[in-house]
Amino acid sequence: QVQLVESGGGLVQPGGSLTLSCVASGGLSDYNVMGWYRQAPGKQREFVATMETNGDTEYALAVKGRFTISRDNVKNTAYLQMNSLKPGDTAVYYCSLKQYGTEYYTRDTQYDYWGQGTQVTVSS
Repeated sequence: QVQLVESGGGLVQPGGSLTLSCVASGGLSDYNVMGWYRQAPGKQREFVATMETNGDTEYALAVKGRFTISRDNVKNTAYLQMNSLKPGDTAVYYCSLKQYGTEYYTRDTQYDYWGQGTQVTVSS
């Protein structure tokens, strides 16, 4: 089982910055995809950014140019640097990890893991 713990959320004024962190532990594969999703009240969870172990990244159009995802594969930690924050960025931000099973009989099954979420509020 993989566990993910996020931190770094809080209240920030429009135009400000925050950096989120996510520490992964447990049965980690040598290759995985870590990323960030967010969910506002009454809305579905939406994709923000992901980074594979090899460094390949994807970003949602809404955050491209403002957010930067990074990861430390030694520490099994992912980060999300958020700049030029807008009120529309207000949401609970969830860390995610996707990987195939680490046991022989689970190697063809992809598993999705989620952190508990951290609140980001952008308001003046």
